[in-house]
Amino acid sequence: MLEIRRLRLLRELSIRGTLAEVAEALAYSPSSVSQQLALLEKETGVELMRKSGRGVLLTPQAQLLVAHTEELLDAFERTEAALAASQSEVSGTVRLAVFQTAALALMPSALRALRERHPQLRVEMVQHEPETALRETWARSFDLVVAEQYPHHAAPHYEGLERQGLTRDTIRLAVPPLGTDAASDAVWRLPDAARLAWVMEPHGAASRHWAEQACRMAGFEPDVRYETADLQAHVQLVESGNAVALLPDLVWVGRTPGARLLGLEGAPQRSVFTAMRSSSTKNPVMRAVRQALEETAGALLPA
Repeated sequence: MLEIRRLRLLRELSIRGTLAEVAEALAYSPSSVSQQLALLEKETGVELMRKSGRGVLLTPQAQLLVAHTEELLDAFERTEAALAASQSEVSGTVRLAVFQTAALALMPSALRALRERHPQLRVEMVQHEPETALRETWARSFDLVVAEQYPHHAAPHYEGLERQGLTRDTIRLAVPPLGTDAASDAVWRLPDAARLAWVMEPHGAASRHWAEQACRMAGFEPDVRYETADLQAHVQLVESGNAVALLPDLVWVGRTPGARLLGLEGAPQRSVFTAMRSSSTKNPVMRAVRQALEETAGALLPA
């Protein structure tokens, strides 16, 4: 009889590539992972792994096991969903990954609503960049993700993840308030900001790629003097007169902007969406969290 726990380790190895990464993802020791996979090889009677540099390659037999393990895990989730649906009260734990802006703007109200409606529901939230969060939700480290997508910059798609739109927020040029200095006072549209200092997210972020392209389409290369993934730091740098930035409206929820917000040509919008594995979409626990997020987003940024 094959053990599902060991099959999950093999599946994780197919995703992570090394025993060390599997151990880190599942909070095991590398030696424990190695021992369990060796036992799985003994149980199956076939070779499952071959060394390849620092990582390992899975044999065709291992890949076959991984494919069937995916089906088993999906079946388990559908079973859990059916059992949860048979209960009179929504209860259980949801592991949620969310990016910073959504964590600040959406989660306080959504969590309050869930606490009032479903006191037996536990939400565990971790802040992650959308690209990482989507992959980890597909890998089953999280149950639900709140992610973002910038215009003409699609977020990664993973088989078996079902997406649902949450809201859209307009992206605007944020410049220091009038009276800060003559250079920023003269900015009324994107090309006017060509000679000013910019703050953007680090390279690799979808927002960074989009912002650079927007500036280039406007005829200039932005002078990016400040890099940070913290959009609240972007806000502080703009409001203090040290930089300009391209920021989505969700950043300003719950506060009065201390910056001038200027519209961009075409009024570009960022899409915010939730994603979960298709096998868990009928779970009332997941539905409750998604509904609370949708209601909160609708109240903050009505369509």
